[in-house]
Amino acid sequence: MSWLTPEVIDVIIAVVKALVILLVVVGCGAFMSFGERRLLGLFQNRYGPNRVGWGGSLQLVADMIKMFFKEDWTPPFTDRVIFTLAPMIAFTSLLLAMAIVPVTSTWMGADLNIGLLFFLMMAGLAVYAVLFAGWSSNNKYSLLGAMRASAQTLSYEVFLGLSLMGVVAQAGSFNMVDIVNSQQHVWNIIPQFFGFVTFAIAGVAVCHRHPFDQPEAEQELADGYHIEYAGMKFGLFFVGEYVGIVTVSSLIVTLFFGGWNGPWLPPIFWFAIKTAFFMMMFILIRAALPRPRYDQVMSFGWKVCLPLTLLNLLATAAVILYNAQ
Repeated sequence: MSWLTPEVIDVIIAVVKALVILLVVVGCGAFMSFGERRLLGLFQNRYGPNRVGWGGSLQLVADMIKMFFKEDWTPPFTDRVIFTLAPMIAFTSLLLAMAIVPVTSTWMGADLNIGLLFFLMMAGLAVYAVLFAGWSSNNKYSLLGAMRASAQTLSYEVFLGLSLMGVVAQAGSFNMVDIVNSQQHVWNIIPQFFGFVTFAIAGVAVCHRHPFDQPEAEQELADGYHIEYAGMKFGLFFVGEYVGIVTVSSLIVTLFFGGWNGPWLPPIFWFAIKTAFFMMMFILIRAALPRPRYDQVMSFGWKVCLPLTLLNLLATAAVILYNAQ
């Protein structure tokens, strides 16, 4: 077949790799919803879901069947186009950000020279899903949750980006593969510890996870911006949240913990083990910490995390200048 040139084969291989990575991420996000309920039951000294299948192993299948057969109802007082668009954006924004994460030196969705900037762009796009959902629902609780989400995201994305500048300065590149290769001797968690702390905090906030789940606080907003959603539209929001957790966990591993680097085991195993550890940390944080007030969340971002990020950036610049002399 004359059309199967080396260039076409390279494109096909790249597309297959990207699809495999994205499907694995979606599968991990869906499975994490079951794993979280089981682990929360363990942490809280109670049973989790254990009725469907052996030890609850088929609970995820039961949830998927239930979600498929739920009525996909759109309230008559909503803006239908924006109401439908919001869950699609919520599901795809951080899923597409996963395309820049190198699982190994050869397995990645897209090897972009501006990889980190692409992630920041996708993280900023995710807030539009919440805004669209809150505004189009024509519900006061949804709108209040959307307003909280927009203010929180604008606040925390400031130091989400600044926390990465120290890593970029040390690696000399926005490319994710270059950042991993720069950690072959010392992981960035050591020279960039404060950058790691602030990025992890901002990552939890970007995913709207506890304790930064103010936009959907059940006790205050009756589930917030997706109160009017049902069926697969709600399912996209639900799975999108866990996809965001997988993406942020893999970015933490790539930027601060050496990515696929590690002794003895194949690179893909090291990447999977490290990512699974930080996914567990998301669940442990939810089980261990209370939800603060909204004003406390905002004050913590501006008065603690932002100054800490700026100090980390200044210290990194000073060390680089000193070593260059």
